[in-house]
Amino acid sequence: MTDPGTSDGRVLLDVDPDRRIATITLNNPQQRNSYDAAMRDAIACCLDSVADNDDLTVVLLRGAGGVFSTGADMNNAYQWYGREASTDRPQESEARRRPSQRRRLAVDRRAFSFYHNFMGFPKVTVGEIAGHALGGGFEMALMTDIAVIARDTKIGMPATRFLGPALGSLHMFFYRLGPVLARRLLLTGDIIAAGDVEHLGIFTETTDPESVAARARYWAEKAAKMPADGVVIAKEAFRLVEQTQAYHGEEVASYLFHAFGTNLQFTPGEFNFVKTRAEHGTKEAFRLRDDYFHVPEPEA
Repeated sequence: MTDPGTSDGRVLLDVDPDRRIATITLNNPQQRNSYDAAMRDAIACCLDSVADNDDLTVVLLRGAGGVFSTGADMNNAYQWYGREASTDRPQESEARRRPSQRRRLAVDRRAFSFYHNFMGFPKVTVGEIAGHALGGGFEMALMTDIAVIARDTKIGMPATRFLGPALGSLHMFFYRLGPVLARRLLLTGDIIAAGDVEHLGIFTETTDPESVAARARYWAEKAAKMPADGVVIAKEAFRLVEQTQAYHGEEVASYLFHAFGTNLQFTPGEFNFVKTRAEHGTKEAFRLRDDYFHVPEPEA
């Protein structure tokens, strides 16, 4: 395996030209394969390399350590936007300044271009989904052409609980999940098991955890048998159909609403993750978040 984009080996690329398959591995298991901007850029670099390689037909995306991805690293929610020099308030700590709306829009436009490019990737994408697929990890799982997922994999968009329900690729959620499930996950931030929605056919195959890797490899090898030119033509046709029927306006709507959502104002009594994290640390903030949002099921 090689490391094309990060110096610390958190994104790995393995190329098998004989089988025409490239494997991209998110290799940050200590943090359940959450990713920062550098890791996301490294994934994009790998995808560009595969797209330009005429000997490859399929890319298999997976996570190390039995976990796909828990999405964006939230240890520093504003780190994604970088730091701005203070010109009008020099007395204010630079680290404590919230990013401006113009910076949010500029950074989110770049971030969401990654997801749009992945969704329209010109080769077959296969997802090996296990453990957790949350936030951006959930989006990538849904965007793969063929997704094999373990029944016990936890899926959802928990960040909606502190960034608001207008989060992520909204058109894609409604198109791939259906309006009922999309609303449920976005309006509650619920995390559910993939097996609970197996009957909806959201993923290509839902299987036992110990079979995920072998089944994903099976689908990758099956798709790699297809004519390479035919795959590229088909993927562009699929992209055109989805853009005209389902994703009209998605490219703007996703980053626009995300940029607005990260600037939410919280009223007294509402859970503020950023404030709670600053006071108690990230791990405790997640625990307090889950306690706040827990509502017991009514007794039968």
